[in-house]
Formats: sequence, structure tokens, C-alpha cells
Amino acid sequence: MINPELHKQPVALDREKHRNLKVRTELSNLQAAAGLNAFFVTAAEFADACKEYPILFLGAGKDEQGQEQVAPVAVFGVTQGENLFLKADGRWDAFYIPAVLRAYPFTMARIEEDRYAVCFDGAWSGMSETEGKPLFDDKGEPTPLLNEVRQFVEQLEVEIERTRLAGQRLMALKLLAPKRFEATLPNGEPMSVDGFFAVDEERLNALTDAEILELHRNGLMGLLQAHQISMGNMRRLLDRRLAAQAAVAANA
Repeated sequence: MINPELHKQPVALDREKHRNLKVRTELSNLQAAAGLNAFFVTAAEFADACKEYPILFLGAGKDEQGQEQVAPVAVFGVTQGENLFLKADGRWDAFYIPAVLRAYPFTMARIEEDRYAVCFDGAWSGMSETEGKPLFDDKGEPTPLLNEVRQFVEQLEVEIERTRLAGQRLMALKLLAPKRFEATLPNGEPMSVDGFFAVDEERLNALTDAEILELHRNGLMGLLQAHQISMGNMRRLLDRRLAAQAAVAANA
């Protein structure tokens, strides 16, 4: 999955063109997320991500059949371009980092109808032909590093598709609805976040026995529960923002 906000110059990895390409693994690959206030997470990540971030669902257009799509995101900040988890030295201030970010600068992308390729972000400074760990050996064969990368992004692509189908089913069951988060900061300043979907508690409580059984069997009930748990992190996110503002003021 190529995310334009993250992968600025996506390039399909080519055995011949990039035979000498290396990766400077000593550099932080997370700096690319400096301007991201939210980022996609797969359904498989909810159990870990819900302990650190609010998980919201954003509208993602409609599919070929006209069904409304949603994409779950972990929220890093409450204003545009605000990432409260990335430190100035490139460290991430949380135990869990979303998988797509961990894979960066690599990703998987469809280049033909039924053909996918490993891609990398040509804009990342950690790609080099003179320094770092090689992606191909002297014979042009993938190194263990590249094999590991390929395996990771291939599995990630599978999880992305599963997540798309999960969101589609939640929307079909009308379990997600537009929501708004409101809070008042200690200085009296109002804070609101909208434009997202979250679980519809009334609809959830009105599920039939058959629907509840279905959600338990396909894992979607656990997904909704993790999402509900994560919403408690909105308050913690505001506290993190206030702490960051206080630190800036103290150093001014």
C-alpha cells in the first residue's frame, strides 16, 4: 500500500536498476512520519495499538460496487501535522509503532492487474549506493535483508485487504457512525475533533443473536472492543499535547 503522505517518491524495486542499492539502517526511518497526525493500522494491530493511541475510522470513498469504505487509523495528534509521539532525535515515544511505518521506506504496490512489487521511497535519505546494507548480493540475488523486507510487506498487504473487508462488513451492519470528540483544556480552551467514524453504541446493543454470533466468529467483535478501549486514549493524547506545550514554554 502506497500512502502519498509517507511515500513521497515510490519506486518499484528492480534487480538490475537497483543492484547496488543499500539501506542505511542506522538512520531513523520514522522521521518521515513527522507531519502525520494519524496513520493507518490493520485490524491485526488493534490489540497492540489500542493500548497507545485512539483508533478511529476515516471515510475511504466507495468500492467498485458503490459500498462505503472506511480505514482505521491510530491518532498521533489533535491538529493537522501534529505528531506527539515522534521525538526530535527520531525516537518513537510509544511501545507500539504501526506496521506500515515500521516497514518504511519499503512497501508493496500493485503495478499491474494481478502483479505486485516491492517498492521503496526514493525520497528517503537512507537509500544509498555507497553506504549501508545491500539489498542484492554480487550475483544479483536478494540478500537476507531484502527477503525479510519482502516477507514483511507481503504479509502486511494481506492484512490490509483483510482490514478493508472488515471495515466493509462493519459499515454494512451500520455499526460505525459519524462522531465528534469534545473536551475542555485546563485553560478553558475548547477542543473538538470530528470527521471520523466510531462504534454506534445504540446499534451495537441492538444486534440480533445471529449478528453477535457472526461478529464473534469472524473476530469483528474483538475489533470493536479494542476500538472502544482505544477511545480512552483521547484524553491521554490531550495530556501529551499539554505536556509538549509546557516543555516548549519552559525552554523559550
